[in-house]
Amino acid sequence: MKKIVLCIALALNIYNPAFAQSGIKAGAKNYNDLAFVDVIAVYEKVAADGYESADLFQKLADSYYFNGDYANAAKYYQKLLVLDANQAPEYFYRNAITLKSLGEYEKSDAMMQTFAQKTAQDSRAKLYINNEDYLEEIKNNSGRFTIENANINSKYSDYGTAFYQDQIVFTTARDTGSLVKRVHTWTGEPFTVLHQATLAEDGSVSNPKKFAKQVNSIFHESTPVFTKDGKTMYFTRNNYINGKTRKNQDKVVMLKVYKATLVDNKWKNITELPFNSNEYNVAHPALSLDEKTLYFASDMPGTLGSSDLFKVAIHEDGTFGEPENLGPAINTEARETFPFVSQNNELYFASDGHPGLGGLDIFVAFPDAKGNFKYVQNIGAPANSEMDDFSYAILSDRKIGFLSSNREGGFGNDDIYKFTENTPLKNKNVVAVHGKLIDSFTQKPIANATVTVYDENFENPIAVTTDANGMYFIPLLETNTKYFFKDEKEAYQTNETAMVFLPTEQDVVTQNVYLDPVKKPIKQGDDLAKVFEIEIIYFDLDKANIRPDAAVDLAKVVEVMKEYPTMKVDIRSHTDSRATKTYNQKLSDRRAKATRAWMIEQGIEPARLTAKGYGESQLVNKCADGVSCSEAEHQKNRRSEFIITSL
Repeated sequence: MKKIVLCIALALNIYNPAFAQSGIKAGAKNYNDLAFVDVIAVYEKVAADGYESADLFQKLADSYYFNGDYANAAKYYQKLLVLDANQAPEYFYRNAITLKSLGEYEKSDAMMQTFAQKTAQDSRAKLYINNEDYLEEIKNNSGRFTIENANINSKYSDYGTAFYQDQIVFTTARDTGSLVKRVHTWTGEPFTVLHQATLAEDGSVSNPKKFAKQVNSIFHESTPVFTKDGKTMYFTRNNYINGKTRKNQDKVVMLKVYKATLVDNKWKNITELPFNSNEYNVAHPALSLDEKTLYFASDMPGTLGSSDLFKVAIHEDGTFGEPENLGPAINTEARETFPFVSQNNELYFASDGHPGLGGLDIFVAFPDAKGNFKYVQNIGAPANSEMDDFSYAILSDRKIGFLSSNREGGFGNDDIYKFTENTPLKNKNVVAVHGKLIDSFTQKPIANATVTVYDENFENPIAVTTDANGMYFIPLLETNTKYFFKDEKEAYQTNETAMVFLPTEQDVVTQNVYLDPVKKPIKQGDDLAKVFEIEIIYFDLDKANIRPDAAVDLAKVVEVMKEYPTMKVDIRSHTDSRATKTYNQKLSDRRAKATRAWMIEQGIEPARLTAKGYGESQLVNKCADGVSCSEAEHQKNRRSEFIITSL
């Protein structure tokens, strides 16, 4: 992976003057100028002459690592750690990445274990510890793509695809036939420019040619993004505008994001964005669905790792807000780069900090209920390989797209690959919840009721209203998280329920809710025990005395009878089938009569009450003598009824 615009190599060690060999000195100068191809040749010659030092192996390994040559990087990281194992944790991490790219996952995991022990607070260590079965998770996400090399690649680097009308616009270092060839010392290739190619309905591309000459300069251009109307583009370029090049304090030309507008079919008004700087890199712009937010990669102050993803608001007047780091859910201490927002509002990006298959892998982040990208998953093979995979872009409605990779079998250093997404990746971290609010008495739906969901601290409420059919819909609730549902409607008792949703293959979970009306209609033949949800009037074993907890339920029936002075009630007591039928009959009869006596003591006229025990003669389920039943099943038969015989 040799593109200068991909990742900003900030974590490199500076030349140590304690090593005085002339060959190392010459190499260190080139190394600090980012002339990595020259560095490798110099350092390799020094190593071949038999010189060994930690500094030499660090620089050789890092040079290969940041050029995407993971096989040679692994060789020198191993030499480094054999020579002196007392190295900074970063070298164990990079060695783990290179070993993974060679398919040596057990050795890579062992190296990650050491890395985690050395720096347990590093987000990459936490991700590894919390996802030790990451290979199984990647396997589960794999096999969803059909992928093939696009037919627009050259022997040079080609990468970074953007959609523009019926075209794709991509980055290339191919020889454009100019009389003057400018070659970049880091890559050994010509500087990158933007090309375009025709995009067919099936995703095939053809007829590559130079994109607008007004945009391409004598330095690097790459990774554009276009507004939906095709009139504005943002793109990456070296710090060069109006014929002038600017460098940082170390004399290095940084990367910046520029804006251009289409006027009379020409790209004009090329201006750099206000949050650029001569002292840090800003690259790889991407737009949100509403085009009110610009995402990009940068190593600006506040970056967690080598490069992070940021966002910035685009105001209606064309001005910009302050850049915001996307935070540790997305960014690690390593490299996050190449953002892309799909038509389904999914954020795709490349990272070598999240657990992957080797080198840079492509990841997707799904939004939470507030629209913040949070839930990260590796998109799996074959989109990801053991090498560098990046610059993912998809037309979600057509299930076709492009990604870039330096995997084996390509034409150049980096190639563009066309893919078809056969199966979308589901966000298992969230579910949507829908259901119906139902009147518990009439069984009819309740319209215009309010369903409010709170988090476990009873904060951040989400409120919706049921439709004419009593239906509600709550999107994007996190799995394995406690929520409180509050269901409210005038003339109904408010219902509040705590719920935790487990990860599921379903996108939507159904949760119907029954609300009790404050005033429940009653008629002759109704059971007041069901109105008040009285299951059992409890008595002590073999006793017929009214217990205090039973008195609470009986008082409810008494109050209704006082409200309706002409109401008459038949008290019916039932038992389960355990014990003999004769015993159960007598016991239930005593309890029914004890219940009547207690209600008379509370002021109900005796003529309004009848009482009878039915023993086990009216079982509501299969639990007769000799049938094995659970305690819960037996309990359904131990019930009290208060049947209205007259109103």
